Parts: sequence; C-alpha cells; structure tokens
Amino acid sequence: MNLARITAKGQITSPIEIRKNLGVKEGDKVAFIKGDNGIMLVNSNKIAWDNIQKAMEGEAEKAGFTSKEDIVQYCKEIRQEMWEKNYVNND
Repeated sequence: MNLARITAKGQITSPIEIRKNLGVKEGDKVAFIKGDNGIMLVNSNKIAWDNIQKAMEGEAEKAGFTSKEDIVQYCKEIRQEMWEKNYVNND
C-alpha cells in the first residue's frame, strides 16, 4: 500500500510507483472519480483519449477506410497537400 500526506494547503504528493502506474509526469493532470468504494485517481489524458476513441468508433469505416494502410496513405496525402500549399511557389 502506498500512502501520501495531505499538506495544510490540501496538496498531495503521489508516490513515484503510483505516478509510474498512472503514466503521469510533472505538469500532467489527474482526475478524481467517485465510485461506490471510494475515490479513484486516474490519468485525465487516458480518460480523454478513451472518450475520443469511443466517439470516433466506426467513423473510419464510414469514410471508406478499410485498413491502417488506408489511413497512413491518407495522412501522407494531407501532409503533401499542406506542404505544397505552404511552401511550394511561396517565394
């Protein structure tokens, strides 16, 4: 069990093992989520990423992408278009 002390200002320093398990570093944000058995400390970036993935589920198929390679190719095409728009013939 890892313990942390709350300062007079309400601050908590989380143990390094906990920070590593959460995948957080200085400046990252964490979220406190109330559950039936107490409060959970979670990496807020992980929650945001999970929510984005859930919201985007099925969108690639709707756009006609059938493989990872399709998406990679599309990204290459977009990069090329942006390169040409921003750097080619902009003397």
